Amino acid sequence: MKRRRNGKGDSHRKRRNSGANVSLSSLLIFFVLAILINAGLMTSSSYMLMLRMGIMQPLMRFALWPLLLVLLCILFAVLLAASFGGRQIRPIHKVNNAMKKVSQGDFSIRLSEEDSVGEIRELITSYNHMAEELSSIELFRTDFINNFSHEFKTPIVSIRGFAKQLERDDLTDAQRKEYTRIIVSESERLANMSANVLLLTKLENQQIITNKKHYSLDEQLRNCILLMEKQWSEKELELRLELDELSYFGDEEMMSHIWVNLLNNAIKFSPQGGVLEVSCMQVQSFIVVQVTDHGEGMDAGTQARIFEKFYQGDTAHATEGNGLGLSLAKRIVDLCGGKVAVDSAPGQGTTFSVYLPVEEEE
Repeated sequence: MKRRRNGKGDSHRKRRNSGANVSLSSLLIFFVLAILINAGLMTSSSYMLMLRMGIMQPLMRFALWPLLLVLLCILFAVLLAASFGGRQIRPIHKVNNAMKKVSQGDFSIRLSEEDSVGEIRELITSYNHMAEELSSIELFRTDFINNFSHEFKTPIVSIRGFAKQLERDDLTDAQRKEYTRIIVSESERLANMSANVLLLTKLENQQIITNKKHYSLDEQLRNCILLMEKQWSEKELELRLELDELSYFGDEEMMSHIWVNLLNNAIKFSPQGGVLEVSCMQVQSFIVVQVTDHGEGMDAGTQARIFEKFYQGDTAHATEGNGLGLSLAKRIVDLCGGKVAVDSAPGQGTTFSVYLPVEEEE
């Protein structure tokens, strides 16, 4: 029964397609013919009327003159449609063929805009833009899958390897504790990565923020800093805080992900005994939050890719994260209608600046 229904649906689709696949050239010819036949009929009718009224002397006195005039109009219409119609319709055929290639997964086809004008040129421009965006999305999707597979596989292999080591009977207590610590650490890394991927996927499919309320942004920053006391204490970092009293209208839980990820990133790249700076202030219609570390900094290439998923510019710290924190922070800032910028140079540290528009409760 299922095959029969599918076959019937295919036959319906074929009939619809055959009815819809009317050539644009045929439509253009029909349109030109209709106009010129109309013109011919009106001309011949006017001519015969003037003959009957005696307004003008007949150039040719035979009954088939109106028919001959119509035939001449039809011939002129065919020649006109053949000469100009094909040139105007040809770019549309190219777009149609290119779209078929795109539907089959080939995003490399680009069309020339030189021989087209008007709406046809706009159509080709839109097609090229669409193909470029689809190509970028496909490349990003492929990179994401490859990176996710690699990042997901690495801790699993590590857990499996050290779990096998724990089966040995000749391990010392110190070795057994170390292997257990590594397994716990890799398990936490795997759990964090899974949670971040799920949260990032949810946020990418979200367009508006609903759970908004007024809360103290400076107090939230202090709480996030206290939450990470263990990390900055182990590095003996000096904290320099300049937090103005600010009230922000937004999703408090969602915003905390921004500050935790930025602080975690700054602590990770700060040198032992270094300085960690955090500030927040209002500048005109924006609230500006800055997190600064005095670590090794980044070159221009790293800054251009720093917000990509799974990208980690410093491989020396790759085991301390999964490359999703900054992507997550940027997505939340984008949802808030703000922007996040990075200012860095090799050997001069890094500053992340978050600009949030000041919103009022509706």
